[in-house]
Amino acid sequence: MSERLSKGAIRGILLDIEGTTTPIAFVHDVLFTYAREHVRDFLVQHSKDLTKDVAQLREEHTRDTDSGAQPPSFAHDPDSIAAYVHWLIDRDRKSTGLKSLQGKIWREGYANGTLKAQVFDDVRPAFERWKQAGLRISIFSSGSALAQQLLFAHTEHGDLTGFISDYFDTNVGAKGEAESYRRIANEMNLLPHEIIFISDVTTELEAATAAGMETRLSIRPGNQPQPDPDRFQIIRSLDEV
Repeated sequence: MSERLSKGAIRGILLDIEGTTTPIAFVHDVLFTYAREHVRDFLVQHSKDLTKDVAQLREEHTRDTDSGAQPPSFAHDPDSIAAYVHWLIDRDRKSTGLKSLQGKIWREGYANGTLKAQVFDDVRPAFERWKQAGLRISIFSSGSALAQQLLFAHTEHGDLTGFISDYFDTNVGAKGEAESYRRIANEMNLLPHEIIFISDVTTELEAATAAGMETRLSIRPGNQPQPDPDRFQIIRSLDEV
């Protein structure tokens, strides 16, 4: 445990998911593929429950069309909506409508046992250690809060949700904006300098630093190389925090 943690100067841990607690390959190769394969049938079966998500997707489609991005056509039928969702997934779009819809599809997959979430082996021991030390553990991911809760509830290392106090998604703001981290600190009832944010993306760490948080750059197998990584304190395991 770091000196600042042991002295109580740090009171909260804020974690990214992809590339920090969970392998990127699981998110892209398993979760995204599952959503892609099941979106059309899910739209047919649950159309009445997806009004808000579809409305958000339609608004985003309008913006894409206006910007000249040339997305596939968008109508009211499941085939065209699914085609647009595929287009967004291919671009790893961090849109609220897409992430909300994906979270609901994954909920069904976790419930029927098709999906089991992967986390790195050091995650549960770190959660146990931090919780015992009285630290508040929170998550900030572009995936919906629902998707975050589902992932940590259904891991190969058991249900980890009992360790986590907060789940933040893009409703609090973009991950590359400092104001998002100020809002999160306020929601955690902590000052920014009392929080360590851990992520595999340096632009997110820059935003958190600007908000006053401490940061750590997570380097895991399969993570994308980051520009000038030595600007940040690097960790390769949560054991180092």
